[in-house]
Amino acid sequence: MANVCPIPSDSYKVGFIGAGKMAESIARGVVKSGILPASRIRTAHSGSARRTAFESIGVTVFDNNNQVVEDSDVIIFSVKPQVVKNVVSQLRPFLSEKQLLVSVAAGVKLKDLQEWAGQDRFIRVMPNTPSAVGEAATVFTLGEKATTEDGELISQLFGAIGKVWKADEKLFDAVTGLSGSGPAYVFLAIEALADGGVAAGLPRELALGLASQTVLGAASMVTGMAKHPGQLKDDVASPGGTTIAGIHELEKSGFRGILMNAVVAAAKRSRELS
Repeated sequence: MANVCPIPSDSYKVGFIGAGKMAESIARGVVKSGILPASRIRTAHSGSARRTAFESIGVTVFDNNNQVVEDSDVIIFSVKPQVVKNVVSQLRPFLSEKQLLVSVAAGVKLKDLQEWAGQDRFIRVMPNTPSAVGEAATVFTLGEKATTEDGELISQLFGAIGKVWKADEKLFDAVTGLSGSGPAYVFLAIEALADGGVAAGLPRELALGLASQTVLGAASMVTGMAKHPGQLKDDVASPGGTTIAGIHELEKSGFRGILMNAVVAAAKRSRELS
């Protein structure tokens, strides 16, 4: 690691290869948080809508990805998994060991990314869709030549759109099953809670608002209070009361097991796809 050139923390530039919604969310979060000024972020796109989205933040938008690579210290590949091989391979002649390479392409392993790039200073990152509202759950893992300082830099960048954890790459399929696919499970639960409210007599708009805020509030209690979720559940379930009656129905239907099975099934599918 001694021969790895440090990324200049006070002047480094970030380049996005791929100007989609994820890249936009990261760029907006980084600028809003003050981690980086927009003048040190760049991307490339030919479409007017995507160019406008980034230029409205103050990001420099080039005509092609080669220009992004040549003018960036940290390069984030934010493209679909099915095209990442071609994109990385095409840019390989322009990549340098002085640059930190990052991928947010789901299911694409470090060994493949490093082989396609011809560089081992790579970090694999997995954010999830709540990055769009600054509440992502992000996990990252370091490649062969990525340094601890590289990891800290990426943790800071992605911390602008939520919370960040470091984990071994062997856990990434399980991460996919939980935080990657998890938002969809929660959306389904919110919809079901709202439907239950409608069935109990509430207007649809009120039911959806109450369901959404209830899930948000409950999650905030879990992350903000030093209590296990089981304890929080017990605190609200009075003897012979309404909540324990509802919990009883959930338990009879195998609610916990269904959620556990969903995570395991998604993790298994992730392994199959990768």
